[in-house]
Amino acid sequence: PPRHDPPEADPMTADPGVVHARLRATDPGRWRALALSWRRWAELAGRLAAELTARLVALGRSWTGGAATAASRRLAGLRRRLVLFRSQCWRADQAVSEFAAAVERARRLLASAGPPADVPAAALDAAARADASAAERLGRVAEALHAPAEPPGAGRPDCTAPPGEVGRWWAGLPPAQRQWLLATEPGVIAGLDGVPAGERDIANRLLLDDRRAEIDRAIADARGPERDRLRQVRDGLAALSDRLAEGDGPRAYLLRLDPAGEGRVVVALGDPDRADNVLTHVPGMTAGLASFGGELSRAERVAVRAAELGPGAASSAVLWLDYDAPDFVGEAASARQAEAAAPVLRRFQEGLRAGHEGPPARQTVLGHSYGSLVVGRAAAGPGLDADSVVFVGSPGVGADSARDLRVPSGEVWATTARDDVIQWAAVAPGGLGRDLAVAAAVPFAGPWLAFGHPEDDLWFGHNPSDPGFGARVFPSRPEGHVGYWNPGNPALDTMAAITLGTAR
Repeated sequence: PPRHDPPEADPMTADPGVVHARLRATDPGRWRALALSWRRWAELAGRLAAELTARLVALGRSWTGGAATAASRRLAGLRRRLVLFRSQCWRADQAVSEFAAAVERARRLLASAGPPADVPAAALDAAARADASAAERLGRVAEALHAPAEPPGAGRPDCTAPPGEVGRWWAGLPPAQRQWLLATEPGVIAGLDGVPAGERDIANRLLLDDRRAEIDRAIADARGPERDRLRQVRDGLAALSDRLAEGDGPRAYLLRLDPAGEGRVVVALGDPDRADNVLTHVPGMTAGLASFGGELSRAERVAVRAAELGPGAASSAVLWLDYDAPDFVGEAASARQAEAAAPVLRRFQEGLRAGHEGPPARQTVLGHSYGSLVVGRAAAGPGLDADSVVFVGSPGVGADSARDLRVPSGEVWATTARDDVIQWAAVAPGGLGRDLAVAAAVPFAGPWLAFGHPEDDLWFGHNPSDPGFGARVFPSRPEGHVGYWNPGNPALDTMAAITLGTAR
């Protein structure tokens, strides 16, 4: 595996001019390349583990007796060690990826600095903390590579345990027992809110190849529309695998994966457990594994822009697609799927809070289109761990006033582009009737009077982008229903500023 240079002296005790020069000369791309090499080692170990699994199956079919049993145990032990090795490869990848991101933030802080004597303390502090964290994490990886895993006891939190309880259980396990659970029962760990994001990422990555193989087998037996659906899910899983393997952009953490139906997936860009700010992006109608790439790129643009606007803070963006998003207009006319999703979203946000390291992160939840109804339903009930909520291109959020949402005062935000079709396609039945009556009654100017301005009365309640709702409305360039994240759109800058807590 790749080797790491010994950690250098604490940057805070070194000469500022030397630190300044080193940060100027450091190329974060080289560290990303190192992280990528660890990912490649994990991939190779995965192929070897899959080959051993196939050998074990073949062995059981053709050979019996004491010698066969001993050989099977030997192969199973080798496979388990390969799985353990994969998990440590990904841990090294996580540590180095986060170090590269921290160095890049420190370099941005230096970009506007003057001579070495004027080096900002924030840049030095960021470099010091990044160096210490990376050294400590890589040290744990080195130790774990030589330490045996051991099975834990029988006590496990049940599926109804709150994330805080899950987090305490996980933290109380010795490292060797955590390793055993990840290697032998990744399916148990993969979906547990409250388990650290890095551990869930490892568990879900271990399961990904099996999920893809299951879909391939299902496609071979399927026919008609079901075969088409499975192919779309397969394509989505392939795109997800590609994104997880990439060396460019923020490091992706796979926090949830379920290929059933149109597929559900939760991906964080940057480690949310170590970030100062975490944005959870909830997509709307037709979202699924087949289309996750476009949704993830929108979340990523906010994370990247937040890093540009606030380099002194680490920001993570999460694509949360852990609900059955409507596929058709008829489905989207019902709040049923949003109501089912709301408690799941609240639990996820609670898990982010429970698993976070250090001071609490600023947590923002953003809903786009039908996703804004999901966020609205979650915010109307008790226990949504969010410092801000943002509604983008909304058909209504299930509330008639920002006061109906359990969010800190002044932290409900909304925007709808002037040309976004949602404000006419999702008009409440009564409002549509009134508009049609005005259009027919007033010669010439009737249609303009009826349909020439955004509707206030939408399908799922008062338009949150109407000042009367009480949200803080921010501008967006007229670029349709999904143009809010386009470069240069003022909405993108505002969403990044809300994530940072600097929006005004």
